[in-house]
Amino acid sequence: MALDPTLKIIAPWKDPNFKLTSREAAVDYARQHKIPIEQSKKKIYSRDRNLWHISHEGADLEDPANEPKDDLYVISNPVSQAPDRPDYVTVGLHEGIPVKLDGRLTNPVKLVETLNQIGGKHAVGQVDIVENRLVGMKSRGVYETPGGEILMTAHRALESLTLERETMHYKQQVSLKYAELVYYGLWFSPLREALDAFVDMTQRNVTGEVRLKLFKGRCTVAGMKSANSLYQMDLASFKMGEEYDQTDAKGFIRLFALPVKVAGAVNRRAPKG
Repeated sequence: MALDPTLKIIAPWKDPNFKLTSREAAVDYARQHKIPIEQSKKKIYSRDRNLWHISHEGADLEDPANEPKDDLYVISNPVSQAPDRPDYVTVGLHEGIPVKLDGRLTNPVKLVETLNQIGGKHAVGQVDIVENRLVGMKSRGVYETPGGEILMTAHRALESLTLERETMHYKQQVSLKYAELVYYGLWFSPLREALDAFVDMTQRNVTGEVRLKLFKGRCTVAGMKSANSLYQMDLASFKMGEEYDQTDAKGFIRLFALPVKVAGAVNRRAPKG
């Protein structure tokens, strides 16, 4: 509608003339009209798949008490079938954009496809959540996002190394709103464009490499480096150097705690009841 307000909504599932009141009815309709589908009434999961992920909803997953079955997964192994030895991958980012895999320049599609394959082997990126739909209802779904989990872990790690505190903390707040806009289908909105400008600014120094360990459903950081790193070993070390005088902290603590100190004193003097 943002691109062309004259466009009409064409969706049989939402058209009362089709009388598709259940997924079983949709399966019958597809069979009757020879529309190729993978679902059957026995395996009737609702699945949406693209380069980034595949989602599973419906059937036994509608009851949050049910554990996802091992045969549910399509692009990843269940954890029980993941290898007993880990794999390591190194993701290189330039200004927040993943551009290298194990030191080699890789186009975005190939990069995600490769990480989906490697991560899927180790059951990485499986998420079982109850989400809040735009219309208000809660919905339970199981997601497989192996490559996405690897890239997000790498990106978050490199940001922790290259973003100063206030920018990083504020970006974490912004990311929740950004995700909500995308989830609600508001990609073509002024707010999303405005947030893009902020995010682009934050990514100027997010350049470097992150090594990740993939093992039994987990993706963990095994090391990272960046020429823009704000981590200074002489400051972070427990061996105090000339750059940091620990006695300075006493004055800071007094000033920082002054508002709550005053409030506490006033509250203690306040009459009870």
